[in-house]
Amino acid sequence: MKLDFTTFVLSISSAVFMGLGLTPRPDSKEKKVDLELARHNIDLLELIKEKTKGNLSSDEQKLIDNLLYETRMRFVEAQKK
Repeated sequence: MKLDFTTFVLSISSAVFMGLGLTPRPDSKEKKVDLELARHNIDLLELIKEKTKGNLSSDEQKLIDNLLYETRMRFVEAQKK
């Protein structure tokens, strides 16, 4: 399978959701909160957005903007718990 931008950023967002305890870890199948892991991957998405500015299609830009919004909101919710 060829890796493209969409698959790449979706895999990073999956790591965020795993760190937030929303999806199970592939090794243990357990859901475990790791806010440091989640924050690291949100920061990675932000870095990718910054470094690809002006080089994304409109669909790719919408995808990364939506993923950043969703992951940030869920991170804030997880911090409150």
